[in-house]
Amino acid sequence: MKRTVIAAGALVALTACAPAGYNGADSGEAAPIPVAAAEPTESAAPDSSAAPKDAPKDAPKDVDLTDELIGKEVARMGEVVTDQDGWILYRFDKDTADPPASNCVDTCAEVWPPALTDGDPALDGVSDDKVGTVTRQDGTKQLTLGGWPLYRYIGDKKPGQWKGQGVGGTWFVVQPNGKKNLSCLPTGTPKPVAPPADTEGDSTGGSDYSY
Repeated sequence: MKRTVIAAGALVALTACAPAGYNGADSGEAAPIPVAAAEPTESAAPDSSAAPKDAPKDAPKDVDLTDELIGKEVARMGEVVTDQDGWILYRFDKDTADPPASNCVDTCAEVWPPALTDGDPALDGVSDDKVGTVTRQDGTKQLTLGGWPLYRYIGDKKPGQWKGQGVGGTWFVVQPNGKKNLSCLPTGTPKPVAPPADTEGDSTGGSDYSY
């Protein structure tokens, strides 16, 4: 199953990934990156409307499994890892890689859904010696890359977006080798979107959550 990571060409340094005048510390700002800048241009985004796959027994209901990791290069951001539906994946600085451990639980995991698995994912552009799993507090298995647990971000509304880049100064797009992608950082320090209303009772306004 081992495949060699796809070699990427030299990346062009970009300084205008966030909208002019965007202040990430202002909770009234909607997003650190304009939608047009956060969408891949080389092909149409995968259809994310397909019915979710069966989750492992211990997983919460209505949770999609991550059964494929794809290393690729996208416009502006450069090297990223996506799941089978094209959603860009992230890593969290408050986690640990040695040993692997996830510190994003409860409300944090509602905003940053963990990349859960029930077995070996298919790999494309990601080396299998970088991929592993960590057991979460609820008993589910979460994929790791270079030891770092992987997540999605509910603030991304379409596959290919990376609105979670730099959120809280602790969340970053992950590269195929498990390292942080520090390209296209937003101005200021964006706050995470509010969690779903059914977990907090009110999802309006800005977020002061620490994750």
